[in-house]
Amino acid sequence: MSEDQELTAVARFLYEAGTLKNTRRSGWWMAGIKDPESVADHSWRTALIASIIAQLEGADPARAAFLAVWHDSQETRTGDVNHLGKRYTKGEADPRDITADQVAGMPEGLAGAIRALVGEYEAKESPEAVCARDADKLECMIQGLEYRAQGYADVQRWIDNSRGRITTKSGQALADAVLETGSLDWLRAALGEPRREP
Repeated sequence: MSEDQELTAVARFLYEAGTLKNTRRSGWWMAGIKDPESVADHSWRTALIASIIAQLEGADPARAAFLAVWHDSQETRTGDVNHLGKRYTKGEADPRDITADQVAGMPEGLAGAIRALVGEYEAKESPEAVCARDADKLECMIQGLEYRAQGYADVQRWIDNSRGRITTKSGQALADAVLETGSLDWLRAALGEPRREP
């Protein structure tokens, strides 16, 4: 395969990745949210949180963020299958297999690095993968809190389930701090206003 063909494969993937900006996180529809966040929205904040948790845990923050950026990249092919939907798709494709299809034809050094990255995240063993997975749960919890602040009471299940699945000490402590903080406390602090009690 020529270098031009390999770069064309990369270019195709870049367009494919862009579809995640329009792919909605489907679980939120069950809580009554008509226009939920996109997978790309979720992945951006997950990467940011992963770098924070990893730094607090003494892991590599750049690696954790890198893992988080790619953690839902396969949803270009599958859509976002929520937890209820996963009950009915027992034969669902392994994210590693989807990634292998996505990177086919790319320069092997790049394709191999992406396959290894997704494999590391799915193996759930490295400290960075654990931090990235906690970030995924914490981001979902924060999004649920933001939706609740907008009046969506049915999101409490997502908040509680996400909080209960965070495993690192730093992730748990950060989740507790988030639960104690209002979604607009950052703005009040930036404006020098006193914090409002919940």
